[in-house]
Amino acid sequence: MELILTQDIETLGKVGDIVKVRDGHARNYLIPRQMAVAATKDNKKRAEQKKLKLAALDEQKRKEAQLVAEKIAKVSCTITVEVNDQEKLYGAVSEAEILHVLKQEGYDVERRDLVLEKPIDELGIFEVGVKLHPEVIGKFRLWVTKK
Repeated sequence: MELILTQDIETLGKVGDIVKVRDGHARNYLIPRQMAVAATKDNKKRAEQKKLKLAALDEQKRKEAQLVAEKIAKVSCTITVEVNDQEKLYGAVSEAEILHVLKQEGYDVERRDLVLEKPIDELGIFEVGVKLHPEVIGKFRLWVTKK
């Protein structure tokens, strides 16, 4: 059965996509939960118009995220940690500490939007990413120094 998605579904596609699914999945799950509608001629036209509007809105959000990413790139934060006599951290720098330092700089970021490639468990300078949009990741410098 051909359907037009009315919501983003990770395993199927994005809003406005025309997908083919099994009849039972469509009748018992997608249509009752209003996640999709039948792919009729009228619904296809509406979906195409909606997709164009969403694309324009998404482009605007992406541009705004790009501007924020440029501002975040200029940010440099410092976290001081306790170290032992060989200058090894007792633990890793937590996401909560990074979020706290970012908040002090004026950026309110969610924990799920932080992009850490590996745990920060040593002294030094690190680039930490912040997911601002699915296509835009802003990076800032994080200095980890000893007390």
